[in-house]
Amino acid sequence: MFERRIISSLRKWADSSHRKPLVLRGARQVGKTTIIEEFAKDFDTFLSLNLEKKTEKALFEATDTPEDVLTAIYLLKNEKKKAGRTLLFIDEVQSSKKAVNLLRYFYEDLPELYVIAAGSLLETLIDVQISFPVGRVDYLALRPCSFSEFLGAIGENQIKEKLLKCELPEAIHSRVMKLFNEFVLVGGMPEVVARYAENRDIVALRKVYDTLLNGYQDDVEKYASNKTERNVLRHILKNGWRYAGQRIKFECFGDSNYKSREVGEAFRTLEKAMVLELCYPTVSTDVPLSPDLKKSPKLLWLDTGIVNYAAKNQLELFGTQDISEHWKGKIAEHVIGQELLSHNDSVSTQRNLWVRDAKNSQAEIDFVIQTDRQLIPVEVKSGHNSKIKSMHLFMNESKHDFAIRFWNNSMQKDTVELPSGKKYTLLNLPFYYAEITDKILKNNDIE
Repeated sequence: MFERRIISSLRKWADSSHRKPLVLRGARQVGKTTIIEEFAKDFDTFLSLNLEKKTEKALFEATDTPEDVLTAIYLLKNEKKKAGRTLLFIDEVQSSKKAVNLLRYFYEDLPELYVIAAGSLLETLIDVQISFPVGRVDYLALRPCSFSEFLGAIGENQIKEKLLKCELPEAIHSRVMKLFNEFVLVGGMPEVVARYAENRDIVALRKVYDTLLNGYQDDVEKYASNKTERNVLRHILKNGWRYAGQRIKFECFGDSNYKSREVGEAFRTLEKAMVLELCYPTVSTDVPLSPDLKKSPKLLWLDTGIVNYAAKNQLELFGTQDISEHWKGKIAEHVIGQELLSHNDSVSTQRNLWVRDAKNSQAEIDFVIQTDRQLIPVEVKSGHNSKIKSMHLFMNESKHDFAIRFWNNSMQKDTVELPSGKKYTLLNLPFYYAEITDKILKNNDIE
């Protein structure tokens, strides 16, 4: 087990005077159970249930009150009630609708008990087969490891510490970029990262990647509501990886004969499972951000390492000096998208891009970040400022004067003057700072 940032969020939840039962959401194999077992070390008593086990599910089916359930759990686990804090972890909670319904009563009747629920199929069942008590539970999202967590896993803790403070000296830029390129190749799935940390051998990870991919394929039978959806899901999970970072159309996706409605439904199922995200564009340059769901979305998978393996892109990336030169820059864009989300525990957070609302215009910005007052454009491109024409168009229309570009070089701040006479600040950041973008915006007084 290596350190995961979400532990601090779990501790904040535990310390809150308004704490409710917590639902921990995330794709399969992002480490939910491992995280809770690590977090449980903060408690005097840890009670863990898996409701896929009949005897443990029966505890909820046979009673109607949290007090009786808790007593039955102590008896089943042969545990004695002790003074101090008790954490109850209910895994695979979706296996029992009654357990889901009882979460609200844990909140009302046993507020001193710390309750966390999770489940491998939870995401696809929410709002369809089960309904969590509105206003009676909290949510946190667990995502793949960020670059800083990767650094901690491989023993680069000094670099990790400086990175999170945005204090990396320019003298070690090349070394940090080399480590970041390793991260891009390996990805952030916890088991993959842990295995890689043992011997730094990318070839030895093939079985782990295969297990992850096979697991998602196996889940198709559980996700799908009918045969057609099952077939479309299989098609996406087999062929969709090579479209990572690209804008897609549902109709005939991946050279198939499937219709737009069928493909759209399958994508939304996988999106609920947090295996991927459909990143929709906005045409506005100012807040509030309003995605246009009629336009083609960009396909972002949960992890760049899995993309590289499934799309057979590892050899091309191995030993690269600049990730933006490969795969038409889509891998660089994809990993930056992953990093922008890595420090966000909110389940509802979504990423967006920008397209210009003009006839025959091809102008497009890779990502936009909404702050309280501004919509910040984010480009992922190396090279001269003349290569970011879409950025210039965005900033010419925008009311503010700040933009971000991620690239292969060290940090640099430029003042760009547009033909219209408007000037704006372009903050060029090395790829490895993407996960702390929010902190960098605050450091630059961007609200």
